[in-house]
Amino acid sequence: MTPSADYLAQCRALIDVVEAQRAAIETAAGWFAETILAGRMVHLFGSGHSRILVEEMWPRYGSFPGFNPIVELSLSFHNLVVGSNGQRQAMFLENVGGLATRILRNFDLSPKDCAMVASSSGCNRVPVEMAEEFRRRGVKVVAIISRRHSEASESRHPSGRRLQDFADLVLDTGAPVGDAMVRVEGLDTPVAPGSTIGGCLLINSIKAEVALRLTQAGSPPRVLTAGAVVGSERATTLFEAAYDEHGRRLARLYAHLGE
Repeated sequence: MTPSADYLAQCRALIDVVEAQRAAIETAAGWFAETILAGRMVHLFGSGHSRILVEEMWPRYGSFPGFNPIVELSLSFHNLVVGSNGQRQAMFLENVGGLATRILRNFDLSPKDCAMVASSSGCNRVPVEMAEEFRRRGVKVVAIISRRHSEASESRHPSGRRLQDFADLVLDTGAPVGDAMVRVEGLDTPVAPGSTIGGCLLINSIKAEVALRLTQAGSPPRVLTAGAVVGSERATTLFEAAYDEHGRRLARLYAHLGE
């Protein structure tokens, strides 16, 4: 088997892992839909490459308002690699205590909100403390982790607890220990990670279920849709309406700060 064939075969196995979690996916979707129908937002957080899952949920084609992407560039700006804003700094900051609390100080949270926190290892301090802080404020937390990788990793949280220990619901990407899935002959370390594949499968499964629940409740979402599907005029109308809705929802998160 070639390395690419091996990778694709293992990705097909990740679909099975995600499918086995359908009940949990539907539970998460139910919580998220309740939050959106209440006029509130589902807060999304991911540091490092888990940022990808935040952007997969919103905003992009096939997605809709109701989600608040919380992304810190200092924790996820990867393209410079070294020098100013490099990876060494990002990996260091990902384990600075108290940063999560300062991030969430910017938002007026409500128990009507929900949160999704993604971290492949579930062990870095900032995402763990994000979940901890959400829970402290009465916000339900859905964690997306790679369970095998997390259980084999050492927590950087002072208590030794992991992201899943502060979650109301845990979803597993199915990625292996170390994330990389392919062994190449003559190379002693694996390549080609799988957590993004499993994570995106989870994200879009949840998204589709939320859309169903919103539509059944009489509040069909304003979905960002390509002009090739609905025509340029309709696509523009949907984009403007979706961004306006996002702005109105976001304004509520600032309305009573500091009171």
